[in-house]
Amino acid sequence: MNQKTLTVVFAILTVLAGVAGAGPALAQGQTQGQPSPSESAQPTQFEEQIEVSEVLLDVLVTDGRGNVVLGLGKDDFTVQEDGEPVDLNSVTFYSNREFLESAERAREIGVAADQVPIDRYFVLFFHDQRSLLPRLTAQILDAGRRAKQWTRSMLGPNDYVAVVSYDYQLKIFQDFTTDREAISHAIDQAVRGGEDPGTWPSRRPTGEGPSLFDGMPSPNEIRKGSERFYGAMELLAQATGPIQARKNVILFSLGFGEVRDFGFYAPDSRYYRPMIEELNDDNVAVYSIDLISIDPGEPVLENVYGNSLSSISADTGGRYYFNFVNFTTPLEQVARDNNGYYLLSYTSRHPRGESGYQEVTVETKNRQFRTRAREGYRYGEGP
Repeated sequence: MNQKTLTVVFAILTVLAGVAGAGPALAQGQTQGQPSPSESAQPTQFEEQIEVSEVLLDVLVTDGRGNVVLGLGKDDFTVQEDGEPVDLNSVTFYSNREFLESAERAREIGVAADQVPIDRYFVLFFHDQRSLLPRLTAQILDAGRRAKQWTRSMLGPNDYVAVVSYDYQLKIFQDFTTDREAISHAIDQAVRGGEDPGTWPSRRPTGEGPSLFDGMPSPNEIRKGSERFYGAMELLAQATGPIQARKNVILFSLGFGEVRDFGFYAPDSRYYRPMIEELNDDNVAVYSIDLISIDPGEPVLENVYGNSLSSISADTGGRYYFNFVNFTTPLEQVARDNNGYYLLSYTSRHPRGESGYQEVTVETKNRQFRTRAREGYRYGEGP
């Protein structure tokens, strides 16, 4: 969770009416033998414990062409909780690239000239649904080929990639690494439905970055916990939780969910909201890439399942891609989107002992900019 918590106790003194400045009117209303207001009224102390949390939100801001916007400060953002604006403590810009212009230019746009480029984290997630649509096999294989090219041509030395898939359970084919050969091998295994290497701890494909495996339960618990797609996403989010950075899941999928009356997709509220809250609490953005472009011959699949991908992306501060020429286009856009982000800090208060999920809205005052941020965070001692 990207928030820091400390407890503050407030003592509220309530003085009964008439303690100070009791005038003649009050004296006239007093009955014989009844204590005067000044004698009977004593200050009553109530204690209310609240948690004061420093909330940290990373926000992507791009222009109409998809380029990262530089030079924004506290006065350029509007942040609200429950419709009420909050005051920002600070706004800091971070980038995965070294700033090569002058120190004077850096000060002009609010960038630290000597700032070390940030590490970026991507999870290539292949949602295997070949049993639903036979021609999906070719699409998944092409997605894998394009993803391998992307890791070699678009990513830098401080970009870590993990590779997972889902058919009937979550499978981890590669932990976070910058080793491009290891990533390519894992992608080949994932798109071809290879055996889950995580089943055997001695064969787990470890990397030099933070470990997904360290945050995962036992293989049996992974199988049980990821019987549904929702559970698989929750396990993945929890495993990335210790990484204090934005994590980007690139989800290649046809979609997920249930088809209700009139052919419309409707999320299962028992699983969808907990999944979204877990993803947001662990600072995981989902970039959904539709495995099937808009096809007039299959309008039901597009209308139904595409909505699920759009929803999970919008609710986690990612983006939904569909109807593109090839898979290279959205992959390049994901990399560009994450070239830099703003870290917003503000103070939020909740009653101590309570837990829940706090929704947050973030916008820029310039409506021409596109802003993406997670939609909330958990507070208290909840899950």
